[in-house]
Amino acid sequence: MPQDSSKSTKSSSHDIPLLVTITKVVGRCYRGYKEGDQFILKDFTHVPEDFCQGAGTVLFPIFYALSFGAEFPFEENPRSLHTYCPDAGAVEFLTEVLTESGEVERKPKVENAKPNPKKLVISVEEVKGHCVYDYKVGDSFETTGLRTPAGFCGAAYNAIFPVLFALNFGARFPFSEDGISNSRITCPDGAKVRFKVRRVE
Repeated sequence: MPQDSSKSTKSSSHDIPLLVTITKVVGRCYRGYKEGDQFILKDFTHVPEDFCQGAGTVLFPIFYALSFGAEFPFEENPRSLHTYCPDAGAVEFLTEVLTESGEVERKPKVENAKPNPKKLVISVEEVKGHCVYDYKVGDSFETTGLRTPAGFCGAAYNAIFPVLFALNFGARFPFSEDGISNSRITCPDGAKVRFKVRRVE
């Protein structure tokens, strides 16, 4: 039986239930996960109790992206993604989207899918206090796909990455004016800097 973190009904457009399945174990798993183990998330903010933090860290951008409509055309089902554990790749996870009826959401595979990295722009929207990187309102950084902007603050990039990842794979944000940007990303160091990430279309 999958471990279920879904205990309440859907309350917003991005409260999308997700299913994580252990599809392969190729080494020693510290948590003792086995092939076929499953976990259900109420939404991307509700990881099941006692879920591996290491796995959760690398899976979070996927949870976030799928919740906002991202698709991975190189997968058999583009509304899913396989990911490996960061600890020596011991475990392979498959994350899938669940419909309201509890079925796996499926889309047809894209034949001959090729990489299609998107142009993304990170801009500084607000600064409160002193930023050690001296970012100022109006500063902007361009990147393509999942490339790291040269010299960019690592702590800020860690916060921004799930949004970059989601936008690169076609996510749309219903809370933004244009659907292709997110201006809520805040620096973890005292919330001194607020960033906006936008996909160029």
